[in-house]
Amino acid sequence: MHALNTSAVCDEPNTARPDFAAIKTRQQATWASGDFAVIGTTLQIVGEMLAESIDLRAGERVLDIAAGNGNATLAAARRFAHVTSTDYVPALLEKGRARAQAEGLAVDFKVADAEDLPFDDGSFDVVLSTFGAMFTPDHTRPASEMLRVAKSGGRIGMANWTPEGFIGQLFKIIGAYVPPPAGLQSPALWGTEPHLVALFGAQAADIRCVRKHFNMRYESGAHWIQVFRDFYGPVHRAFAALDAAKQADLERDIAGLLERCNVAGTSSLVVPSEYMEVVIVKR
Repeated sequence: MHALNTSAVCDEPNTARPDFAAIKTRQQATWASGDFAVIGTTLQIVGEMLAESIDLRAGERVLDIAAGNGNATLAAARRFAHVTSTDYVPALLEKGRARAQAEGLAVDFKVADAEDLPFDDGSFDVVLSTFGAMFTPDHTRPASEMLRVAKSGGRIGMANWTPEGFIGQLFKIIGAYVPPPAGLQSPALWGTEPHLVALFGAQAADIRCVRKHFNMRYESGAHWIQVFRDFYGPVHRAFAALDAAKQADLERDIAGLLERCNVAGTSSLVVPSEYMEVVIVKR
């Protein structure tokens, strides 16, 4: 879950060219704020399901990019793959390292930018990213890098939030309060088939997209808001950027979205959050 662009998710990109370097610097600071690991660990099942969908095999060389605190990393390592876990926020990698050590899993952790990977062409059998590559500012660069470091016949597996799902709607609400830089493409485009074909199709032998749901389970809407406001960098920073009145308005709008999406009634909070599971075979 990385580098948030909080634009209205269905908007067409502006023609102005953003300052990607400056945006990335701000994004790194955003993801280093709060404690994403608190949120990240709840998403572990997504990494496990992706490892199965991509038919990950023992002994394969696997790269997890924008890995956060290591959900796809751990899923691959549990299947006896040789895993390299990367992120551009060192503190998140340290969280992943602690998780791997606690389970006795051998993983190589390396600070690296998804848009400029420090690996040779064709180095990996499998490249993974769960809610990570989708948040890079320049969409073409991580796609090109994933294709470059995957071997011919290798697989690329991703989990990306969709525009229509809960997280896509959340981004749209936040973007109304904290507008993104002009010209930046929405991260939720990664949850649409046409955008994935545009990014990967020229070098793909096969692209499979399946819409799935991750259920966010919390005590209540207020509990969700408190956890994300405290620990999830993009929400944490959005609230910090607003005055007290606007903070109250943002909280009200997020609470309304949670209430509309909650399928648990009044007993607790269960919010199905749609994402696109993607498996690409490189030519």
